[in-house]
Amino acid sequence: MSTRRTSHRMRRPIVLAAAALLVSSAATACGNGNGSSGTPRPSTPTTDGTSGGTTGGSPTAPGTPGTTTPTTPGTTRTPAPPTTTGGGPRQVRASVYFLHGEKISPAPRTVTAPSTAAGALHALLAGPSRYERGHERTTAIPSGTTLHSVAVDRRVATVDLSGRYDDGGGSLSMRARLAQVVFTATRFPSIEKVRFELDGKPVTAFGGEGIVLNEPVGRADFEDFAPLVLVESPLIGDTIRTPVRVWGSANTFEATLRLKITDAAGRTAANIYATATSGTGTRGTFDVTIPYQATRSGAGTLTAYWDSPEDGRAVIEDTVPLNVKR
Repeated sequence: MSTRRTSHRMRRPIVLAAAALLVSSAATACGNGNGSSGTPRPSTPTTDGTSGGTTGGSPTAPGTPGTTTPTTPGTTRTPAPPTTTGGGPRQVRASVYFLHGEKISPAPRTVTAPSTAAGALHALLAGPSRYERGHERTTAIPSGTTLHSVAVDRRVATVDLSGRYDDGGGSLSMRARLAQVVFTATRFPSIEKVRFELDGKPVTAFGGEGIVLNEPVGRADFEDFAPLVLVESPLIGDTIRTPVRVWGSANTFEATLRLKITDAAGRTAANIYATATSGTGTRGTFDVTIPYQATRSGAGTLTAYWDSPEDGRAVIEDTVPLNVKR
């Protein structure tokens, strides 16, 4: 296990979330920021009053396996149970955050309600599926890391992981694995920040670089790991039909971004402008409904990008492989 030091304190960018209507050249849908810290999130249906919600969007596409996991009550500390395949408990859709290059990227999973946060973290620790690995999704979390428990109190999740979690890697890897857990946990409306423990002991300095964790951390503390346009739905492997709702967050020049859908024939089915609730140094939300015209059904792509104000070139921030239906 790496020796911990307390020499460096993480920078915390200030993230402002404005609750406003988003505008695009296509028909728009309404979305609100959710939570008071970290990356703003449009509202999603809540499956449980204390432990999370569904992500909206299309169902998980065939071939992208989910993880079914019973979870612990959000406000009590009990061991997080192992994965089961029982048919009784209610199944809900969740998201786990892997890496695409050096940026976080969400992927769909199915978990058991209530207390879905523990189920999502179990799925995160299991790593990306073969399909996701084939589309360059990776993880910085060491193989063999296990989840002991999750306790949610006053919108802060205390996540207790095994000591394997801080083994190996430099500062980039250490911060990336922290970001993966934070983004996964804070996808749920009941959680805004995360406090870390290793084998039941509070973590105040993480890894050999001494990343300071003496207070709960949120998405804003890992802003550098979010692409400037982060698509939260649809997710990798999803099946979409026209019109498709696309939502997420952005921090682009003058809050302007573009969303392009490419069909199975490689043709552009839609290419629209959208406006986030804030930009140019602050992250805001976007939430639009896009009608498209596909010439052929099959494997396609949603590309999120923005036009450079200097030379007009397309700066690609996120690509989401999808099953595009006509």
